[in-house]
Order: sequence, then structure tokens, then C-alpha cells
Amino acid sequence: MTDPERAAEILWAEDRASRALGIVIEAVGTGTARLAMTVREDMTNGHNIAHGGYIFTLADSAFAFACNSSGQRTVASGCTINYLAPAMGGEELVADAREVYREGRQGITDVVVRKRDGTVIAHFRGNSRTIKGSLFDPPQ
Repeated sequence: MTDPERAAEILWAEDRASRALGIVIEAVGTGTARLAMTVREDMTNGHNIAHGGYIFTLADSAFAFACNSSGQRTVASGCTINYLAPAMGGEELVADAREVYREGRQGITDVVVRKRDGTVIAHFRGNSRTIKGSLFDPPQ
């Protein structure tokens, strides 16, 4: 098992929010992650489209798995998202995250959220900050 796979397994075990939303991990690598989620009817808003908060959560989860892939504990210090197209109930969304910068304790990870057919629906940028400890340290 690679460090990114091991880190993802450790994070996933405690990520109750992503699991509750039906998010699945499709792939992880060094500084990368691909997660997917099907938009359920209870995830739609008053316009009958996917609520932006759920799209943000999918992107944020992909960001977390990408920026923690080395095993160094890393958290968000800020995030932005731009919504480009709607998604409807029943559509499957895929979030591809790629760390584009890491220097010292800071990082930047870009996430593109697409419908399974490839239509881009959102761009997310997350700023990360490493914190004390490693995911691979024994629990205290």
C-alpha cells in the first residue's frame, strides 16, 4: 500500500460527513485525489438543482484527500468555489483534486468538479496548512 492509499484509508475511517453523503474515493496519489458522489433528491435546492453546499463538500473532501496524501496532517486555511453549470438530482459528480503548490507549511490545491459526462460544473481552490503530527503516528 502506498503512502497516499494508507493516508486515505486513515482519513476515510473518520470521515463521517463524506460517507454519510455517499461520497466514494475513486483514486488517490501523491497530491491528487478523485472522489465521486451521486446527487440525491434531498441534495437539491428550491430550483431543483444540486445545492451548492453539497458540490462544495464534494470538492472540499477531494481537496482534503489530496493535501493529506503524504501523511502530514493538513487542514484548510481558506477555500473558494466558482459554480459554472448546474447539476440535477440523480447525476453523478466527480471531483478531481491536484495539489499545485506546496512550500513549507502552505499549499494550494485545485479541484475541478464535473458531471460524469465530463461537463465542468465548478472550480474550487483550497489553501492548506500543515499542522503538527502525521496520520501515520499511533493514536494518542
